[in-house]
Amino acid sequence: MTDVDDKPIRLNRYLAQSGVASRRGADTLIAEGRVAINGKVAQPGEQVPAGAKVTVNGAPIKAEQLVYVMLNKPPGVVTTVRDPKGRPTVMQFVDVEEHVVPVGRLDAETTGLLIMTNDGELANALAHPSKGVPKTYRVIVRGVPGQVAVRRLSGGVKLDDGRTLPAEAKVMRVGSGGAELELTIKEGRNRQVRRMCAAVGYPVIELERVQYGPLRLGRLQVGAFRALKPHEVEALRDAVAGA
Repeated sequence: MTDVDDKPIRLNRYLAQSGVASRRGADTLIAEGRVAINGKVAQPGEQVPAGAKVTVNGAPIKAEQLVYVMLNKPPGVVTTVRDPKGRPTVMQFVDVEEHVVPVGRLDAETTGLLIMTNDGELANALAHPSKGVPKTYRVIVRGVPGQVAVRRLSGGVKLDDGRTLPAEAKVMRVGSGGAELELTIKEGRNRQVRRMCAAVGYPVIELERVQYGPLRLGRLQVGAFRALKPHEVEALRDAVAGA
């Protein structure tokens, strides 16, 4: 896990992390003089030092420790906090005290790299289409795509919700009756990779996300999770900051 309590943090972010309000709502509370740091009414833009006592309307507040984890999502598991149909969810595979949520979604049968965090700001930035954070998949398809199909995947495929953005596609291996592709996209449409491959005539048999931005799945076992290292979190921040 990544602890941010050892360095100053902007007050509106501190309040947002504590669940008091959104950053905009926190700015309103601060402007109304309802927030204090160590007993002194806080000013807009003020930083909260490590160990400081923050109150809102006189009640003490504590920001939640920020947590960032990578899960190797198993098949048959839905990427939601809870499921009304009673199916297993990714929450059952991550054992942390903080309330983390998945960044984006993988469909139930897709496996691989899923980021989970309670850092709402970073999660929203990573998932926002305008950031174009690349996601790479290992794709097993039925049949062997030729150059025309690969060019179509790379150049953009017309789907029922519009043409996809240019992608990176290449055939990695060819086997009996099928092939393994590596496909990198910068969008996050529903079941996008499966629909792209089906649209060019090569339905997906198996799908695994192996990279999200700068993070690679590596040797993490299916169903296992691990905390991200501080440099990995910074790399994710750099990925959205530079977009």
